Amino acid sequence: MGFIEFMKDVGASLLGQDDEEVQAAEEKAEASNDGLRARSLARHVKALGLEVEDLSVEVDGGTCCVKGVAADQATKEKVVLAVGNTVGIGVVDDQLEVAGPKAVYYTVESGDSLSKIAKEHYGEAGKYHAIFEANRPMLEHPDRIYPGQVLRIPPVE
Repeated sequence: MGFIEFMKDVGASLLGQDDEEVQAAEEKAEASNDGLRARSLARHVKALGLEVEDLSVEVDGGTCCVKGVAADQATKEKVVLAVGNTVGIGVVDDQLEVAGPKAVYYTVESGDSLSKIAKEHYGEAGKYHAIFEANRPMLEHPDRIYPGQVLRIPPVE
């Protein structure tokens, strides 16, 4: 005949007075399972060699919250992918921070050029390519920027 689907929480109750006790026991078991999954995910991140200072992993059903300080942006992204690509996790709440310098945002003003912005931020106009590359594909050409446009200025490497 096959499977017939029903709504799990609707219908006649056969448990009588014990319904609340059963529900409490199910919630406790689910919380315990979430704790086990959180510890397993933290071990998985460490086993992959992804170093995160003060790593904290919490699971609530299909949602995983990850906190801590990653060494760099690439590590942060890899942690999110490692956790998110795990059976039972449908959502990752990424609350990781990144150690070290971060990109800043700059709003283009009238008369600006990428060279002028590079000189202001890096002390060297010739480093405009770093800004251009950090904003591709939004920027198609280094000379095509406009007032009011917001650009990402990556940290100096």
